Amino acid sequence: MSMDKETLTKELIALVADEGMVDVSDIAPEKRLEDLDIQSADFVMILMAIEEKYDVYISVDNELSEVETVQDLLDLVITKIEEAQAA
Repeated sequence: MSMDKETLTKELIALVADEGMVDVSDIAPEKRLEDLDIQSADFVMILMAIEEKYDVYISVDNELSEVETVQDLLDLVITKIEEAQAA
């Protein structure tokens, strides 16, 4: 299930919008997640959806402590998906 980064980024943004109950037009890479009013419960739902759809595991404790913007989240998730595909 290999796909290019652009397609993956669009899918992930749509997923974040859907699960985080945010208008997709409000989501920009430089936007801080807290500025999008994505609460921790929404964030957990976003991660669960990503894990389910792409069959990757993201550690909430370690890896997410550095995530502040949409781009941070995209970079982390895309890296995880690429690692999973390469394995």
